[in-house]
Amino acid sequence: MNAAVLLIVSAAILVAGYVLYGGWLAKQWGIDPKRKTPAHELKDGMDYVPAKTPVVMGHHFSSIAGAGPINGPIQAAVFGWVPVLLWVLIGGIFFGGVHDFGALFASLRHKGQSIGEIIDDTMGKTAKRLFLTFGYLTLLLVVAAFSSIVASTFGTTTAAGAAVEGATLAANESTAMISFLFIILAIAFGFFVYRKNAPIAVASVIGCAGIVAIVAIGLNFHPISLTYNTWMWVVGAYILVASVTPVWILLQPRDYLSSFLLYFMIGAGLIAVIGAVVAGQGSFSVPAFGDAALKGTGVFTTGTAFPALFVTIACGAISGFHSLVSSGTSAKQLDNEKNAQPVAYGSMLIECLVAVISLCAIGFVWASAADGTYASPTQVFAGGLSSMISTFAPGAQNIMYQMLILAVSVFCLTSLDTATRLARYMFQEFFLEQGQTAKDATGYKKVFANPYVATAITVVLGVSLGMNGYTKIWPLFGAANQLLAALGLLAVCTWLGAVGKNNKMFYIPMVFMLAVTICSLVQTITAKMTAYTSGNADYWALIQSAIAVLLVALSLVLAFIAAKTLIKQYQDKKNGKSEEAA
Repeated sequence: MNAAVLLIVSAAILVAGYVLYGGWLAKQWGIDPKRKTPAHELKDGMDYVPAKTPVVMGHHFSSIAGAGPINGPIQAAVFGWVPVLLWVLIGGIFFGGVHDFGALFASLRHKGQSIGEIIDDTMGKTAKRLFLTFGYLTLLLVVAAFSSIVASTFGTTTAAGAAVEGATLAANESTAMISFLFIILAIAFGFFVYRKNAPIAVASVIGCAGIVAIVAIGLNFHPISLTYNTWMWVVGAYILVASVTPVWILLQPRDYLSSFLLYFMIGAGLIAVIGAVVAGQGSFSVPAFGDAALKGTGVFTTGTAFPALFVTIACGAISGFHSLVSSGTSAKQLDNEKNAQPVAYGSMLIECLVAVISLCAIGFVWASAADGTYASPTQVFAGGLSSMISTFAPGAQNIMYQMLILAVSVFCLTSLDTATRLARYMFQEFFLEQGQTAKDATGYKKVFANPYVATAITVVLGVSLGMNGYTKIWPLFGAANQLLAALGLLAVCTWLGAVGKNNKMFYIPMVFMLAVTICSLVQTITAKMTAYTSGNADYWALIQSAIAVLLVALSLVLAFIAAKTLIKQYQDKKNGKSEEAA
C-alpha cells in the first residue's frame, strides 16, 4: 500500500464527510446563527467568555487531541491497516462527529451546561446523578493517565523508578523546559489579546515566533531535572491552579497557541509521507489484516478485533471525553451557533486525519515497532515521521523528532488541564439542583460545590491514582471513555427526541458503542479477577475490576432509563403529542 495514496484519499473522504454529512446535521437540528449563545448570555469573565472562532477551535482541538489519535491507531495496527482505517473514517464521520457536534449543540441550548444537566432535562435527577458519577470517575482516569504521561515525558526516572539516561533524558528535560516556557508565553499572549486588545492576527504571528524561540531555548538550556514522582505532584499543583483560573488568562491563549503545534504536526506529517514517497522510500509495511503473533507485544494492544479495536482507537474515531469538552468548556466560549459545526464536527475529523498520519508513521517503521525498538506509541509516531523526513532532509531528523515529542506532550498537558476543569464542573453539579450555582447552595452542599474544594479533591484523587504509571490506568480508561461516548449519544438522542428533532442518526452509534464497551469491560473484569485469584496480579487488579463493575452497572441503568424515555417519546409522537420545543 502506498502511504501517500492512503493519506490523500482519507483526507478527501473526511472533507466530503464534513461538507455533506456535517452540513446535513446542522440543517436537521436547526443551527441558528441569530440565537444568543451562553457565552454572551451568561458572560462572567471566569468560565463564560466569548472567543473568536480560531481561539475556541484552538481550545477545543487541543483539548480533545491529547495522545489519543496517536496512541490508538499505533496500538491497534496489530489488527491490520484496513480495519484501523475503516474504523477511523466511518467512526469519525458517522459516530464521533455526530457525538461531538450533538453534545455541543445540546449544551448551547442548555446554557452551556454539561451532559448531566441535559440528562436531568429529559431523564430526571436520578439519571443525572448516575451520569455525573460515571463521568467523574472517567475524568479521574483521564487525570491519572495524562498526568502520568506528562510526568513520563518530563522525568529523570520512569514510573517504576528506573533511571532515564542518554538522549531520552536530554529530550525529557528539554520538553519540560519548553512546556514551562510555553505556559509563560500563553499568559503573556492572553494578557495582550484580552486586556490590551492586541489584534489576534498580529498576536498570532508573534506567538508563533515565541514558540520557535522557546523551543530553541529549551533545546539548549534545560536545567530542570526532577523524578517522575516529583513531576506528578508538580503537574498536580499546576492543574490545581490552572483549572480555577479565568479561561482568558491561560486556557484560551494556551490552547490557541497549542493548536499551531498541532497544525504544524499535521503539516509535518503530510510533508513527511508525501516527501518519502517522492524520494522512493514511502514504504507501508503494516499488514492489511494484522499479525496475531504480535498482539500484546511491544507497543501493540491485545485481544480480538471486537471489541479491542473499537476501544483502543478512541479519539481518532469517537471518544466520550469529547462530549465533556463540548458541553463543559467549548459551549461556554462559542461566539455564534453557526461555529458549532467547524468547532465540534470539524475538529473531530481533523483528529481523524491525525490518526491516519499515525497509521502512516507506524507503517514506515513497522519492523522497529514490532521488535520493541520503540518504548511507546509516541516514540513510534515521532520516530516514524522523522525517519520519513530523513529520506529527503537528513539534517532535520533530530529536530523534527524533538518537535513531535514536544507537540504530543503539550496536547497531553492541555487535555489534562481541561479534564480537571470538567471534573470540577461535574463534581459541583452533583450537589446542585437544576439552575443552581455554587452561591445558591447551603450546608455541606455549599462546601462541596465550592470550585476550590471540588478541584482539590479531583487533583488529589487523580494524581494519586496515576502514581503507578499510565499503563495500569490506560486499559481501563479506554473502555470507560468509550462507554462514556455511548452514554453521551444516549443523552443527546433522548433530548433531540424530546424537542421534536431528528435523532435517528444516533441509534446505530449508541447501540454499537454500548455493545462494544460493555463487552470489553466484562472481559477486563474476568481477566483481572482470574489473574488475581491465581496469584499473578497485585491489588491493582482488584481496583480495576471494582471500577469496571461499577461502570458497567451505572451504564446499564442509564441505558434502561434512556430506552424507556425513547419508547415513551415514540409513543407520544405516534399519538400526536410531540412538540417542537427547542
